[in-house]
Amino acid sequence: MSKERAHRREAREREAAVVTAARAADAERRERQQRRRRAFRSRFPRRRGRPTGVVAARRRREVGATIAMLLVLNVLVWVIFPDWPMRTMVLLVSLLAAPVLHTMLFRRR
Repeated sequence: MSKERAHRREAREREAAVVTAARAADAERRERQQRRRRAFRSRFPRRRGRPTGVVAARRRREVGATIAMLLVLNVLVWVIFPDWPMRTMVLLVSLLAAPVLHTMLFRRR
């Protein structure tokens, strides 16, 4: 009976050793992968998060309003004028005039 228990205990210990070795190999593989990933990512600049706060929200709103106005203008020109030179000209002028329009609409005093 004691020999049988010893064999069972020995088998359990072997299985535990195999499981422990597999876990150690997985942990080592994950560590190597993380080191490679860190080395690769360290070559690139870190991304900054989106600015938060009242000023940033106001700026996003203002930029969105400017883009919406220019988009509406371009859609109207697209619908009203069938010729491509006019559409292209209005698109280019709106792109060039966007900063000026934004400054005129949302000027700080």
